[in-house]
Amino acid sequence: MTRREVLRHPDAQALALSAAGILATRIIERQADAGVARIVLTGGGIGTAVLAALALAPARDAVDWSRVEFWWGDERYLPSGDPDRNETSARAALLDHVTIDPARVHAIEGPDRSVSAEAAADRYAEHLLAHARPEDHGGTPRFDVVLLGIGPDGHVASLFPEHPALRVTERPTAAVHGSPKPPPTRVTLTFAALNAASEVWLLASGAEKSTAVRLALDPSAGALQVPAAGALGRDRTLFFVDEAAASRLPHDLGRPIA
Repeated sequence: MTRREVLRHPDAQALALSAAGILATRIIERQADAGVARIVLTGGGIGTAVLAALALAPARDAVDWSRVEFWWGDERYLPSGDPDRNETSARAALLDHVTIDPARVHAIEGPDRSVSAEAAADRYAEHLLAHARPEDHGGTPRFDVVLLGIGPDGHVASLFPEHPALRVTERPTAAVHGSPKPPPTRVTLTFAALNAASEVWLLASGAEKSTAVRLALDPSAGALQVPAAGALGRDRTLFFVDEAAASRLPHDLGRPIA
């Protein structure tokens, strides 16, 4: 696991533009090296803003979108097309605006396609295993970039403080019930899958995220209490924060991005 790097931006718009540009570059690099880039998407306001910025960025046209695999770090257990699904937001922000291979868009099933959140989690785990290559050395693909929003309570994906899914270490997916953030039923990747990624990018915008960001970067923080502290990429871990979210960090921590 690598050290965490902090990229500081003046506001949410600058953060979204910066992350979108770096993501496009990373996708192009991975396509040149490996043929296909494998990206895990997140929901939430800033995660969706990054995708919307990418849809409008000049670099968008340099990406071969037919050679990008899209996965999700978590999903609300709601029917396909529901406006509260992360998949629905991602399609509206980016996926519906580029030419993609439908077979490379790996959505998590909702109640219209599975009998329970547990069944959806099992199906996604099977799907991950089916797409893992021998060189991935595990039951999931080695993702190139995992995007994760940070909640005010420090949660990432649907891994909430002290929730049972945090203790799932042998499986890549878990069903979540009783989420403190509605809707209560969800499906999430576990740290076993998230931390197998080459890069993990954590996105935080707004003063309400400042305490969570500070705790996530505290070396003494534990993942059970602050799940964002447990999200680490194998090669690189980046925190994309705006100045409001960084307001509780030391002023000299991180690199300013204009």
